Amino acid sequence: MVKRKTPEELRSHRWYGVNDLRSFGHRSRTAQMGFSREEYAGKPVIAILNTWSEMNACHTHFKQRVEEVKRGIWQAGGFPVELPVQTLSEPFQKPTTMLYRNFLAMEAEETLRSYPADGVVLMGGCDKTTPALLMGAISMDLPAIYLPAGPMLRGNWNGVTLGSGSDTWKYWADLRAGKITEEDWQGVEGGIARSPGHCMTMGTASTMTSAAEALGFTLPGFASIPAPDSRHAQMSAKTGMRIVEMVWEDLKPSDIITAGSIDNAVTTCLALSGSTNAIVHMIAVARRAGIELTLDRYDDIARRTPVLANIRPTGTYLMEDFFYAGGLPAMLRELGDLIDRSQKTVNGQTIGENIAEAKIFNEDVIRSRAAPLLPGNGLAVLRGNIAPNGAVIKPGAADPKLLVHTGRAVVFSDYNDMAARIDDDALDIDENSVIVLHHAGPVGAPGMPEWGQLPIPKKLLQKGVRDMVRISDARMSGTSYGACVLHIAPESFIGGPFALVRTGDLIELDVPQRRLNVLVPDDELARRKAAWVQPAPRFERGYGAMHQVHVLQADKGCDFDFLQRGGAQAKDEPEIH
Repeated sequence: MVKRKTPEELRSHRWYGVNDLRSFGHRSRTAQMGFSREEYAGKPVIAILNTWSEMNACHTHFKQRVEEVKRGIWQAGGFPVELPVQTLSEPFQKPTTMLYRNFLAMEAEETLRSYPADGVVLMGGCDKTTPALLMGAISMDLPAIYLPAGPMLRGNWNGVTLGSGSDTWKYWADLRAGKITEEDWQGVEGGIARSPGHCMTMGTASTMTSAAEALGFTLPGFASIPAPDSRHAQMSAKTGMRIVEMVWEDLKPSDIITAGSIDNAVTTCLALSGSTNAIVHMIAVARRAGIELTLDRYDDIARRTPVLANIRPTGTYLMEDFFYAGGLPAMLRELGDLIDRSQKTVNGQTIGENIAEAKIFNEDVIRSRAAPLLPGNGLAVLRGNIAPNGAVIKPGAADPKLLVHTGRAVVFSDYNDMAARIDDDALDIDENSVIVLHHAGPVGAPGMPEWGQLPIPKKLLQKGVRDMVRISDARMSGTSYGACVLHIAPESFIGGPFALVRTGDLIELDVPQRRLNVLVPDDELARRKAAWVQPAPRFERGYGAMHQVHVLQADKGCDFDFLQRGGAQAKDEPEIH
């Protein structure tokens, strides 16, 4: 029998329920907003952290969804309070939303700490919003439930089904190669994103909302529902209802996150052939809970986990099809003993209980373990003399013949250098070359943007080349594809050995053996290291200056060094007068 809190044990009681001058001020100002005591006295105050904005196309429906969440909270006897927090809009925010993921995580944590919240509904979905909100909520450790934005509907152009991101890169290459017209390109532009919701390919958004569900932070099946579907609105109201009960039960993130639930989330990402970005985010989420998730652990799980989701860019279908085929619960059930079914979730049930009756309705979209899309290695972790702390690649998204490859490096010193020279007919490059981009990591870019799917030179595209080995300390969109080695750690900007690669060096990539090396003698690398000069800092003031000093490398999750520790205990907070 779960012991339930009393109204006097609510955290908000310290603001509203005490007969002193400060509580008088809290109550009078709440009355100023039109609420009487009967509406909130002795009831859980539920913060709704809403990442809606008019610059976040993925979250345009959140203006309505927040009303449905409030409806559920009222019906369950809670008092809803919407608190807008920073929006992280993947298409619009420059230089990259990753620069601001930790900003939102800090804002979420501090907003919950400083206001009278007993529990929280986290509203996100666009790539970095999911890990940021989870990181902040885990550190604060109040009862928390996640509301995923849901994928948009399939794209469409002239009868062709389009997938966001993946088909953008495909048709952009075709346009540069002269295979489609400008009019065609404008047709793709008008039909690729045609409803609210995040990317409907298996990009970072769908990967991370699915990971949140596998972690136990969403109501069962919620992450798979398309944003415009009426069931998404219904589930939003149910989310509001459930968080009120979670407060009375005192069911917190620390009761849900364990090493087992982290493994479940990693396994889920891999079975989906999810975004490489998930590695960085899952490491950061785990470390907020005091759980050490390493690249080696990720690689071990990758070797044993089959890819069951036949979703672009690795597969054929889109998230709408995945939902109709049974969604995430069906895939989790099919994973069988690869999922620890004993792990607790926000609805009070175990994940095993939540998926017990799930069914697959289309075995081409959600494959069986007996007939997977890939038998394993949805991601691979590489190491070598230019990536001693690791690098990653998504083998299923690459041309198989490039997974074991040795080629001559063509090095670009930064993104601007690459943009200026990549299509120069005089560039000494062929399809066997290895494109190398420096200064694209957490400190050097800044913020580790999604530059990792480096463009193939126009003159090679015109010859029919569609994939090459490309190496950087950047990230890559989950909607991207190609033989792209990413997340090299330590990054070049801070003097990692990757900075020592020069044009003309031979680079060896061997994905089956998990190797990545520059074939240069150690004494020559030592000479280059001695001559290396630290570049000037990217920022002189503001958040960027703080970021460049405190951000950790990709293999540690790119969180701030002063935030990766155990959660703050709300009950132990000092009362400030």
